[in-house]
Amino acid sequence: MTDKAIINASPLIILSRSGYLPLLRGLAREIWIPGQVADEIWHYGPDDITAQSIMQLPWLVQHPTQTIPPSVAALGIDEGEAAVLAMGISHPDTEVIIDDLAGRKCADALNIPLRGTVGVVLAAKKRGFISKAGPVIDDMLNKGLYLSADVINKALARAGE
Repeated sequence: MTDKAIINASPLIILSRSGYLPLLRGLAREIWIPGQVADEIWHYGPDDITAQSIMQLPWLVQHPTQTIPPSVAALGIDEGEAAVLAMGISHPDTEVIIDDLAGRKCADALNIPLRGTVGVVLAAKKRGFISKAGPVIDDMLNKGLYLSADVINKALARAGE
């Protein structure tokens, strides 16, 4: 487990809406949310379950809006993902949690440790927080996570399921 990880909106929303936000606690003591990502979440309104989680869970830590370095801005990715990567660059001891393929490719190109929502589930299984990854992934798919059958099958094979 690390001290902190930095999360983008999509994984935060899926984990929250499917009831699996606590799985993040197996990855890091604190999960940082850049200001741009928090703004995306707040767009849904204060009654949204993800917005409520941000307010109530002390280990979900909002950070000020990030200045995006030109090297990241030039990548042409979403503002939230750019902010996550900017924080990842300025805090090299962190892991970023991003699902968007373009953001993931940029994190990889920048050598920033990376995990997606399914990676959170696989880590939770490996660390004994859950006994099976398949039902958790199914729940998330029902709450809006989009993954190809190929990605799901590879993830389940990695989980031994």
